[in-house]
Amino acid sequence: MKLISLHKNYDRHIAKAKKGNRKAQHELYQLFAPKMMSVCRQYVKNTNLAEEVMLTGFLKVFTHLGSYEGAGSFEGWIRRIMVNESISELRKQKKLFFQDESVIENSLSHATDFPSELEVEDIQKLIDTLPEGYKTVFVLYAVEGYKHSEIAELLQISEGTSKSQLSKARKMLQNLVQQQNKTSYGTQ
Repeated sequence: MKLISLHKNYDRHIAKAKKGNRKAQHELYQLFAPKMMSVCRQYVKNTNLAEEVMLTGFLKVFTHLGSYEGAGSFEGWIRRIMVNESISELRKQKKLFFQDESVIENSLSHATDFPSELEVEDIQKLIDTLPEGYKTVFVLYAVEGYKHSEIAELLQISEGTSKSQLSKARKMLQNLVQQQNKTSYGTQ
């Protein structure tokens, strides 16, 4: 029987992996791959492409492992690499388009309420239907917790564009949820 540590101290694995220990690298990959696949999948619709993005991200993780200084969460460090890699893939495919808006709608509430009847897969499918710009900003803000200033810097857009894209994404998602509810449960 394999014992699993209850606290998440990866220092020993990281130290060995930094020295090129393949077993330690494999163990780190096994520990983080499921979560990081989920991160990549949030940005990239195609599951096979999301897996390729994740693998490329892990290549960068192990190539640049020496630059991880132990400050902050190791998982957070890997997650940031995966987010950046996912955004790079979207740029490469020329799927990120942002319309710079001078007027930002005032409906930037912090909560997008989804009915509890929706499963995570259903929500992901709805998010996947958003235009890539809306989707990317929505995921960065609502899921990853980035601030608009960080999103603007990461995506090379203005903060106003980030806020506008988020507002439009929320409205579109709310409409999609309402449509799905009408379809699933009759008229409401």
